[in-house]
Amino acid sequence: MSAPAVHSLWTTAADPISKIDAPKIEYGQLSPTLIVIGAAVLGILVEAFVPRRSRYYVQVFLSVVALAAAFAAVVALAAGGYGTTKAHIAAMGAIAVDGPALFLQGTILLAGLVSIFTFAERRLDPEAHGNRVDSFAAQAASVPGSDSEKAAVKAGFTTTEVFPLALFAIGGMLVFPAANDLLTLFIALEVFSLPLYLLCAVARRKRLVSQEAAVKYFLLGAFASAFTLFGIALLYGYAGSVSYATIASVADGSVQNIDPALADTMGNDALLLIGMALVVMGLLFKVGAVPFHMWTPDVYQGAPTPVTGFMAAATKVAAFGALLRLLYVVLPGLRWDWRPVMWAVAIVTMLAGAIVAITQTDIKRLLAYSSIAHAGFILAGVIATSPDGVSSVLFYLGAYSFVTIGAFAVVTLVRDAGGEATHLSKWAGLGRRSPLVAAVFAIFLLAFAGIPLTSGFAGKFAVFKAAAEGGAGALVVVGVVSSAIAAFFYIRVIVLMFFSEPKADGPTVAVPSPLTMTTIAVGVAVTIVLGLAPQYFLDLAGQASVFVR
Repeated sequence: MSAPAVHSLWTTAADPISKIDAPKIEYGQLSPTLIVIGAAVLGILVEAFVPRRSRYYVQVFLSVVALAAAFAAVVALAAGGYGTTKAHIAAMGAIAVDGPALFLQGTILLAGLVSIFTFAERRLDPEAHGNRVDSFAAQAASVPGSDSEKAAVKAGFTTTEVFPLALFAIGGMLVFPAANDLLTLFIALEVFSLPLYLLCAVARRKRLVSQEAAVKYFLLGAFASAFTLFGIALLYGYAGSVSYATIASVADGSVQNIDPALADTMGNDALLLIGMALVVMGLLFKVGAVPFHMWTPDVYQGAPTPVTGFMAAATKVAAFGALLRLLYVVLPGLRWDWRPVMWAVAIVTMLAGAIVAITQTDIKRLLAYSSIAHAGFILAGVIATSPDGVSSVLFYLGAYSFVTIGAFAVVTLVRDAGGEATHLSKWAGLGRRSPLVAAVFAIFLLAFAGIPLTSGFAGKFAVFKAAAEGGAGALVVVGVVSSAIAAFFYIRVIVLMFFSEPKADGPTVAVPSPLTMTTIAVGVAVTIVLGLAPQYFLDLAGQASVFVR
C-alpha cells in the first residue's frame, strides 16, 4: 500500500510548477546601505588581519571613504529622480526608495561622517607612555582599574573596533527610515541599537559611569524592542501581513479577498490599535520622547562624548523618519486615533524637557534634556499631517543634527586633570580664557534656543507653521512657551561663560587636531547658512516630502 503513496509524493515534489523564484534585488538603489555595511564588514577583517599599529589609520580611512561614497550614491539616486518621479518600493517590498528616505539617509551619512572625525581625535588627552590616546578605552574587555587595563594602556592599545561598530550603526539607521515592512523595521532597529549599546560602554575616562550608562541603555532598549516586536505580532494578526501597504489597505477597508484562515482576526480594530501603540512606543523610546525618555540623561552623560554627539544626532534622524513613514503610510486613516495621543506626548515632552533642564548642573545632562525638548518640537511637525509637516520635520532634523554634533565636539575640548570638565561651574569665565571656543559654543546654544539668524530658528519656525496650518494652534503656543523656558538655561550658560570671573584652578581648552576642528567648523557653517538662507534647503526638503506607497 505504501509504495504508490511514496510515488505520488515523489512526483508532486518534482513538479516544475512549485519552483521558488529568485529574489529580485535592486542593488543600485540600495547602494548607500550596501556600501556602509560592506565597509563595516571590511573593518572587522581589518581588526583581524592588519597589524595593531596600523589599524587606526586604516579604519579611519575606510570609514571616511565609505561614508563619502555612500553619500555620493544618495546624491546620484536623488539626481536620477528616485526621490520624486521614480520613487518606488525596492528589494521585494522591503525598502522604500523615495524622497524622505533619500533625504534622511543623506542627513545620517553626513552626520556620521563628521562624527567619525570626533571618534578619530587623538590630541585632546596628554600622551600616555609615549602614545597618543583617544576617547575610548585601551582595552574594552579588561576590568576598569585592573592590571590588564594598566598593561593595555602602557602598551598603547586602542579600541579601533569603534569604527566598524559606528558603520554598522549607520547601516542600520539608513534602513530604518526606508523600511517598508515591519520585519525590516525591526531588524534595522536591532542592527543600529546593538552597536550603540557597545559604543556607550567604552569610555577611556570614568569607565564605570560609562558601563553603567551602557547597561541602562541596553536594558531599557531591550524592553522597547520587546514592545515593538509584540506590536508587530499584533499587527500581523490584524492584517495577515507585515507589509505597510497591506496593513494600510486592511485599515481603510479596501482589501476584498480575505484569507479564510485569517477571517476571524483580520480587521479586528483592537489588534490594530494596541499593535500600533506598541510599535509607536518603541519609536518614541528611540527619539527620547516623554514618558520614554528616562534613559537619555544618564546615557548621554556616561557615554564617551563623541558617541553621545553621534547618537543624539543620527538616532533621532533615523527614528523620526521611521515614525513619519509609519504614521503617514500605514495609518493615514487612523489620524483621529493617533493625533490626540501624539498631542499629549508632544506637549509633555516639550515642557518636561525645558523645565527639568533648568535644574541641571552637568553640561552633558543639560544637552540631554534639551534634546528631549527638541523631540517635542519635532513631534509638532509630525502632528501636522501635511506635506509641509513632513518637509519641516526633515529640515529640522538636518539642522538639529549638525548643531548637536558640533556642541558635543566643543564639550570634548574643555578639560581638567580628570578628563572632560562637564560640571557647569567649571565653564565659568571660559569666554575670557578662550573666547573663540566660548563664542562657538554660544552660537550652538543660540541655535538650540531658536534665536533668529540661526538654523534653530528656521527649523522651529517651519515646524510651528506647519503645525498651526494643520490645526494644532494650541500646540504651537505650548511650543513657544517651552522655547522661552529653554532659552533661559541656554542663555544662562552663555552668561556664565562670558560674564563670570574665571577660576584659578579652572579647566583648560585642549587644542584639537584638524579632525575635530572640521566637525566644529561644519557645525557652525550649517548653523549660520541654514539660519541666514534656509530657503534652498526648505525647498529641497519640500521636494523630498512625498512618501511612496
